[in-house]
Amino acid sequence: MARVRLDDDEVEAFADQFAEILEYFAALDEVPETEREEALVNVMRADEVEEGLTQEEALANATETEDGFFTGPKVS
Repeated sequence: MARVRLDDDEVEAFADQFAEILEYFAALDEVPETEREEALVNVMRADEVEEGLTQEEALANATETEDGFFTGPKVS
């Protein structure tokens, strides 16, 4: 499948690791199947419209503004 060049000692290590991975898959086969089909429920709350900040309130604590917008250092 994949053309991976491995040294002899790497092949042995890979084979051992691969065998461990296959053991994990074998353990998954022992997990019992469930036949429950629970209905999906939306756990999110409904959106609530709230009053937002005015532009002046939003910019009140800004160290630098220009034409009603935040300003910051230039990034190159």
